Amino acid sequence: MAPEHPQFMSSTGNHSFTNAPLIDSIDVHQIEVPDRRSWKNLFAYMGPGFLVSIAYIDPGNFETDLQSGAQYKYELLWIVLLASCAALVIQSMAANLGVVTGKHLAEHCRTEYPQVPNTILWIIAEISVVACDIPEVIGTAFALNMLFSIPVWIGVLLTGLSTLILLALQQYGIRKLEFLIAFLVFTICACFMAELGYAKPDAKEVVKGMFVPQLKGNGATGLAISLLGALVMPHNLFLHSALVLSRKIPRSVRGIKEACRFYMIESGFALMVAFLINISVISVSGAVCNSSNLSADDQKSCEDLDLNKASFLLRNVLGKWSSKLFAIALLASGQSSTITGTYAGQYVMQGFLDLRLKPWIRNMLTRCLAITPSLVVALIGGSSGAGELIIIASIASVTWMIGSLIMTINIYYLISSFIKLLLHAKMKMVGKVFVGILGFSGVAVYLAGIAYLVVRKNRKATPFLALTSAAAEDCNESLSHLPREDIVSMQLPERIVSPADI
Repeated sequence: MAPEHPQFMSSTGNHSFTNAPLIDSIDVHQIEVPDRRSWKNLFAYMGPGFLVSIAYIDPGNFETDLQSGAQYKYELLWIVLLASCAALVIQSMAANLGVVTGKHLAEHCRTEYPQVPNTILWIIAEISVVACDIPEVIGTAFALNMLFSIPVWIGVLLTGLSTLILLALQQYGIRKLEFLIAFLVFTICACFMAELGYAKPDAKEVVKGMFVPQLKGNGATGLAISLLGALVMPHNLFLHSALVLSRKIPRSVRGIKEACRFYMIESGFALMVAFLINISVISVSGAVCNSSNLSADDQKSCEDLDLNKASFLLRNVLGKWSSKLFAIALLASGQSSTITGTYAGQYVMQGFLDLRLKPWIRNMLTRCLAITPSLVVALIGGSSGAGELIIIASIASVTWMIGSLIMTINIYYLISSFIKLLLHAKMKMVGKVFVGILGFSGVAVYLAGIAYLVVRKNRKATPFLALTSAAAEDCNESLSHLPREDIVSMQLPERIVSPADI
């Protein structure tokens, strides 16, 4: 009998690799893909795309979508279409990285870069995860307030607690969690499809907004950048490249190509659902805020629309059920996105630092990092302060051609906004000069860091995941054999599996 080949090749430090499997014993949680040529294999790959798609329909996206529709009706829908197409390309690259190499993005960063750049990248990644998680926590708290009149700060605490409870579902298999997230995604979709029925936007104007690029009026450029930033999420790259490792794919050229192809199809379907939801939110907001029968108070709300005001606006214009549907969709969005945000934080911490913490400790640490900023702002600033925090937390991502465009736009926007802030700041000239030097020095350091990462000489190429061939086996035998933690054990304390269960 031919020797059994390892499923994953991984690293446990900056320079070492191992072809040791992710587990040392039988894992009943891992999903094995049949070694056959059949479109039915697609169902084995379904799941990770829906966990990833949540980041594109989180409360932060809803906030930006609502403002886009309220201020510019359907004129910025083409930005959502463009960003969704870019997201599919980026997410497919992240999934392929995990499939081909057997390591997720954070592990590659630890292997590729020296200690200092690696530490800086880890800090930036953690900040991005926390920043992306802030709108999710606040949005869930808003939804609980709308449905049950729970204070926002209590809702923040409940969000953290409920997320840990839901994460415990994974000990019964990752499929259970994937089905839960998929159910929540389709719940959001159903709610906003019903909202479209209430709002009745003009279909011709919606189609025109999707396919005719235009940026009219003051602030349209800034809002367009916010839409791009909300739809290209940095933590999703770490998350997607790790989630695909929960599948045990056939280790052959055909098997790897099939996995990459089916993951792209699965991601495309999930992102299409997310795209339809974003289009629906903008269309509902555009139809409601541009209605001819708005009261003076409702018109004022549309000028600065946020998640909290949207509920009252929909209730006033479309009726009580419309407000309830929005709150249910927001609750489903916030709760599911906090789960995926927690996962992303775990993979970042494990990948960059190679920490060997117990799963429940890692979960608790990641969740506390995420909810602390939200809790502080909710306690001090209340609902209005929490709403402002959602807007501040929108962030763009980086990935070569698409990332270069986004970075260029962001740098331009940051510099122009910074200059405008200095010109209108009420401080002496000396203070303006000092602040200006600090600000532009920070931008220069940022650009220098990007230049270093781009032009530096790469380390030796990372080996592909072991193929089922004698040559690959000979190559892998020369590598060190160090154990690592299974990627699918990112969960609360595991349920003990008895020999009878196996």
